[in-house]
Amino acid sequence: MRLDKFLKVSRLIKRRTVANEVCDAGQVSVNEKIARASHKVKLGDIVEIHEGPFSVKVKIIGLHEHATKENASNMYQKI
Repeated sequence: MRLDKFLKVSRLIKRRTVANEVCDAGQVSVNEKIARASHKVKLGDIVEIHEGPFSVKVKIIGLHEHATKENASNMYQKI
């Protein structure tokens, strides 16, 4: 799954276009390497988002093409 789609489906970022912009600005890293929006993520990857004063670090524990509000948080585990 593409990184920008994962960020949107998991609801870490509200919109896919915003996820693209954040990735293009170099504010998202996967396994401690800055990643583009098209980067393919897999189970076990560590994703870190630096957006303004906020920083979020999560481990991917599930990949779903579609997720509801209730099960979106089942896609990642905060570190």
